[in-house]
Amino acid sequence: MSEHSAPSLEAWYPAWAQHLAESHASGQSQTFVLHGNVDDLVRVEAKDGVRYSMLPEFLASQLFGDWDAVLSYDQVHGPRPMASTSQRLEKMNRHVERFIGPVEELRKRRQPGEVLPVLNRYLELVLLREGERASVALLLDYAHFLAPSTDVSHTSRELASSLSTLLNWAKSPHLKKMPFACCLISERLSDLHASLVQNAHTVKVEIPHPDRGARLQYILWSAGGRDFAGLCEVSAEQLADMTAGLTLVHLQGLMHRAIRAGKRITLADLKVYKKRMIEGQCQGLVEFVEPPHTLDMVVGHEAGKERLRSDAELLKRGRLDAVPMGYLFCGPVGTGKTFLAECYAGSVGVPCLKLLNFRSKYVGETEGNLEKILKVLRVMGPVVVIIDEADAMLGDRAAGGDSGTSSRVFGQFASQMGNTLYRGKILWFLLTCRPDLLPIDIKRQGRCEVHIPLFYPSSQAEYADMLQVLGRKNRIEVTPDEVPEVPRELKLSGADIEGVLTRAKRLALLEGAQDVSRAHLQAALDEFMPSTEGDEKVLQVLAAILECTDRSFLPAEMRAELSSPQGRMAVLRRYRELKLALGERS
Repeated sequence: MSEHSAPSLEAWYPAWAQHLAESHASGQSQTFVLHGNVDDLVRVEAKDGVRYSMLPEFLASQLFGDWDAVLSYDQVHGPRPMASTSQRLEKMNRHVERFIGPVEELRKRRQPGEVLPVLNRYLELVLLREGERASVALLLDYAHFLAPSTDVSHTSRELASSLSTLLNWAKSPHLKKMPFACCLISERLSDLHASLVQNAHTVKVEIPHPDRGARLQYILWSAGGRDFAGLCEVSAEQLADMTAGLTLVHLQGLMHRAIRAGKRITLADLKVYKKRMIEGQCQGLVEFVEPPHTLDMVVGHEAGKERLRSDAELLKRGRLDAVPMGYLFCGPVGTGKTFLAECYAGSVGVPCLKLLNFRSKYVGETEGNLEKILKVLRVMGPVVVIIDEADAMLGDRAAGGDSGTSSRVFGQFASQMGNTLYRGKILWFLLTCRPDLLPIDIKRQGRCEVHIPLFYPSSQAEYADMLQVLGRKNRIEVTPDEVPEVPRELKLSGADIEGVLTRAKRLALLEGAQDVSRAHLQAALDEFMPSTEGDEKVLQVLAAILECTDRSFLPAEMRAELSSPQGRMAVLRRYRELKLALGERS
């Protein structure tokens, strides 16, 4: 390989750019799949100062800045030379016109079926040229529209032709003898055809989200020496800390608003802006939650709360090595699993994301959605991730009937949850009333380590505490003297008690009263009919007991029952009998 073909390395290049340049210079590959944060700004340190450019411009002006021809193509603009100066652009235009005709005519071509054959012919002509061969780089933006992920049986003739062209470029021994590079740019690997992504002749280059240092560099550069206190109510260093998960493009919008519109960045504005940007970046697949409550709002579950408080303290002290990878909250419906997870996030003071339905009916899109979410989570840490109905959301290694989507989703989750590099940075909270349906690989130690079962209140004191706490949550003042006796046989859940409170509030308002009295609570209790205590709910309780990883998490009567191997076997036997009665396979 000619030395001219190797992009020159600059010390300030980001790590991904150095990896690409070194892979090309070593002859490892000439075809690169750039994925991840491909729509963000890239820092350029030039002789005339620092600037920020988009990825294609960075590639054209820096990595391939001295090449004879750099051609960029997407289906909006058509193929066109890219250069940082007008002199270099004119030289490229003359070079391209000599081989494949006028540039203006070339730019009129849009569809891959007419563009790729022209580019292929151009490369063949350059190869046949006598003497020193020209150096050529192709930048193919939105590459997933050229070679989308699809099943072989659904591959059209045009897609097959485009895919064959790209694969031939990647493996061609003739192109490997000339200064050539092809960069396929796509945000999500799962959107690209597997034959390209998994090809031995291509190198995948992930462009990460900016870390704290990169964010701070951009913030200070954007401020341009202005008094930062006039732009933001926190320091630049604090702003860099608080914008974890945002891209430089997001920061550009934030800083431009402060500089050009004169709107000083406040903490309140930043929270709203970050929530909107993160949710938008994840395409509405997550909900950014800012919990208003702490663990002090949780009634009962004392041993579980103590474990969560101690782990929160370790996290605040920076002892990430002692924090669990994840938690499993299980128990029958209405026991406050989501509320407990949110209260933990409120206690530790870290961002909290709730995973929404990321599944799609389109092939490959489910995995792509999850890939996007996981990339954001990796740079947000520490972050609490709540997955409700986890038994349905996480998939299964052995799942079938969906073209393998569930098993691939399971693999993505299992790989991320087991990555100890993110211990204490991504805190997983899996919530389910049927923990027995979760794959054992997910529940094992090293992934979801602490299993905390939650049960219904079992004493009058717990009912009284819960009425008061849920009253504060719903802005309904309830004093201890106003709490009526709750019949134990009702077996009310936290959700049931909240329902009683709202009914009592309704009765008070209908009477023209502003405050809820004991009489209103008693009337609501007398009229309330909880859902039937069916076999399925009993099964949920038994599954939670068997899933528990710490005996102290269980109520006293349950601990006594499980104190001997015979007691545990009795619970297991009842659990299996109920599963059979409900028509479930063990």
